[in-house]
Amino acid sequence: MSTDNRPSGAKPVLLSVMELGGYPDFTPLYEQAGFKVYKTDSIRKAVKLIRQHRPQVMVAEFNFQSDFRDRTSSLETLMSSTQGIIDCDLVVFYEKEFAPQYQRFLNTFEVAASLTFPVDEAQLRDTLSALSIRDR
Repeated sequence: MSTDNRPSGAKPVLLSVMELGGYPDFTPLYEQAGFKVYKTDSIRKAVKLIRQHRPQVMVAEFNFQSDFRDRTSSLETLMSSTQGIIDCDLVVFYEKEFAPQYQRFLNTFEVAASLTFPVDEAQLRDTLSALSIRDR
């Protein structure tokens, strides 16, 4: 759960990390939900944005990578790199076929919501609404 340290009246920040994409850009949906949105397509840039903007919500993909020796995905790298820097709600998109690998990720990292591809916009909207209400 995130801690709200925004100035009064400021929109909560949402960081969208779209590494591979292949799905719609949900920025308009994020903005309609009341977020100030920052986007990136790389983990390295995401770490920088997290340090600069301290998002309350982060939306990212779980992309299983079998060539990693000690990790399952770059999302794991992102979360490890930012531990202690940020406390935010994480929403993860993942492929059903990688559910066993994703479960290993869930054993280590806390996730506010997990949505499978193809992402249902209504479900994403409801998830963001619930997070916004909880954090106010």
